[in-house]
Amino acid sequence: MTATAPTPPAAAQAPITWADPARHAAFDRWLAAAAAPGGWRPETLRPASADASARRYFRLDGPGGTTAIVMDAPPHDTDSAHFLALAARIREAGLHAPQVLAADAAQGFALLEDVGPRGYLDALRDADTATAQRLMRDAIRALVHWQQHLPADDLPPYDDALLRRELALFPEWCVQREHGITWGPTEQARWQKVCDLLVASALAQPVVPVHRDYMVRNLMVSDPNPAVLDFQDAVRGPLSYDIASLIRDAFFSWEEEQEIDWAVRYWDAARKAGLPVPEDFGEFWRQVEWMGLQRHLKVMGIFCRLKHRDGKPHYREDLPRFIGYATKVAMRYRPLAELLPLLEPLGGHAVARGYTF
Repeated sequence: MTATAPTPPAAAQAPITWADPARHAAFDRWLAAAAAPGGWRPETLRPASADASARRYFRLDGPGGTTAIVMDAPPHDTDSAHFLALAARIREAGLHAPQVLAADAAQGFALLEDVGPRGYLDALRDADTATAQRLMRDAIRALVHWQQHLPADDLPPYDDALLRRELALFPEWCVQREHGITWGPTEQARWQKVCDLLVASALAQPVVPVHRDYMVRNLMVSDPNPAVLDFQDAVRGPLSYDIASLIRDAFFSWEEEQEIDWAVRYWDAARKAGLPVPEDFGEFWRQVEWMGLQRHLKVMGIFCRLKHRDGKPHYREDLPRFIGYATKVAMRYRPLAELLPLLEPLGGHAVARGYTF
């Protein structure tokens, strides 16, 4: 079993800075009051992790060598009340999400349980085969439990409009902004056909609670394992979405034989749990691949937007992984072949960088 993963960015080691002095002052006041009852020490505050959004996470020390996580989530970026409610709901469903120790949802500040210092991304990078299998099988078990037990009725729908908004990020940010390519009527027509196929496939699937970013970067090695993070964008939508996110990860690549093995394990566990997966694994694997393609096109747009709009260029370094995913799927399924002429100009950049599909 082999896997490839990127070198993690050094952002988590950067000093704590504040663009808004007023928010800094509000944070210091809130943290002093929130930390006191538990004996947490604000003077030990330090970066804990980087994030693709405006959210930031810090770690601080407490009694007896304990640590906690502090979240700074500007209200314009995150609905903290929704995040806190989801955290409680996930825990009530029997899954491991961080316990909320204190919070000011209006300002976007929260003191959270520290579920551990080691994420799946780092753990899998260093893991032997047996450890990697154990970690991924734990993640699959947790996903089946999530889909089976997390209430989804009041989650936003992963509907036609949202799926298409996500797909639109690819031509806007990856094709035009990153590669400087303007599509003509022929390319636009090809793109529309592919979007119609991917959206129809997604909407034809059974609906379950969808984490929407269930990948190794958002899972922590913990007891019970794993702890689930970054769940604030959860929706109700296609059953195959989260397993596609897990096995065809944004930051970690596996050989396809291993991807299929884990997809079979998920499919079998889901059937036994009563989830409405297709009876035929071949059809389920097609759903996973098509759903993964929709996600990968979206993420290519997001990563390029992070570079051009948000000043976070390191995300763009993973584009070759996604071009590889997308090219493989478009070549495998005849209805999706319309995508190949749109990917080919982008793939040339990847080949020049030494990436093989």
